[in-house]
Amino acid sequence: MTALALEGATARLDGRTVLDAVSLSIGAGELVALVGPNGAGKSSVIRALAGLLPLSGGRAALGGEDAAGLSARERAARAAYLPQERRIAWNLPAIEVAALGAPFLAADEAMARARQALAEVEAGHLADRGVAEMSGGERARVLLARALATEAQALLVDEPIAGLDPEAQLMVLERLRGRARAGQAVLASLHDLPLAARFADRVAVMHEGRVVADASPLHALTPDVMEQVFGLTARWVEGPDGPLLSAGRRLAAAQGA
Repeated sequence: MTALALEGATARLDGRTVLDAVSLSIGAGELVALVGPNGAGKSSVIRALAGLLPLSGGRAALGGEDAAGLSARERAARAAYLPQERRIAWNLPAIEVAALGAPFLAADEAMARARQALAEVEAGHLADRGVAEMSGGERARVLLARALATEAQALLVDEPIAGLDPEAQLMVLERLRGRARAGQAVLASLHDLPLAARFADRVAVMHEGRVVADASPLHALTPDVMEQVFGLTARWVEGPDGPLLSAGRRLAAAQGA
């Protein structure tokens, strides 16, 4: 079942086209990595699917239904959204922040769901600590737990591993892949291309508001795409667990020649 879809989606911000006839679909059980340079349109794709970016053309669909026609509660049941912004205005305990992801449950059920989500991202020990007293990485885990606590049909996560240490990055991507294997549709914007290649079922490459590649990592992150979109030289090498993406700066390669 297609859980998330953009169909010819076009959008503008401040007079600039940020989405240019974008079509993209994510099915239940898939982890799709959305990659591209800064300003390519990754956040715009995610915000459009979350119903936060109005479209001037095309449509966004959640669970096969036009997102524009769904109530806020119906959208929340279909897709949970984790934005890039990690600022929290109030110094609430982590357990209460995570429980905000389940606003339609009774209080005790929401707290139980929140505690489970915190444990899932290895942040159970932070449950009673105020978020203003945490490091940026700890706060990122709490906000991810809030998104996981919704148990929506799909997850829309914008740069979920930004600012995390390497071990935490791997943990988060393992959890997102686990959610996909359990049946959720997961769309995650990532800047780390080797990690995107390692964990995603598919990679969608954005460039200047368009999807220029959408395939398995091996077929989306080709040397030509890597050079044209990212200005990188790249090759796939065989690793102990399968192909690994190796990339470097084109300038550095030229200087070494």
